Amino acid sequence: MNFARLTRHIFMPRRSLRRSFDEAALNAIEKAITDTEKTHGGEVRIALEASLDPAELFSDITPRQRALQAFSHLGVWDTELNNGVLIYVLWADRDVEIVADRGFNGRISAQEWSDVCHRMEQLFSQGSAASAMIAGIQAAGALISRHFPAADRNELPDRPTLL
Repeated sequence: MNFARLTRHIFMPRRSLRRSFDEAALNAIEKAITDTEKTHGGEVRIALEASLDPAELFSDITPRQRALQAFSHLGVWDTELNNGVLIYVLWADRDVEIVADRGFNGRISAQEWSDVCHRMEQLFSQGSAASAMIAGIQAAGALISRHFPAADRNELPDRPTLL
């Protein structure tokens, strides 16, 4: 158990996440998803979480493990072409994880997804949460469009989810 991480999570109230991702930011992120999905046939979901509860921290749940749980919980896997992508943010850790459905296997490398995550984390440290999310959505969209051309369907909600 990492004491510094435990402290960050205990003292990270949900309202801190809501302050960084207020209604205007959520609207801008939703619009970015809608606009980006017009350029490719994939489905992008956003999940934002302020912190983990102490039991999860004592179990050493990693942001990646939590992102996989959110991927399943939000049904991002439930698309016709198996081309759903979850961008998960654990705000207390300022960690970004991308979970892509099996339709991307062999098409987009883990390193390419990781580069998008690291860029978003870097932008978070510079201050603008909404801008970081929008940049990540656009970067993910550019990767997706290489393999899934634009299609006129929207299988998953575009509104970011606060967990």
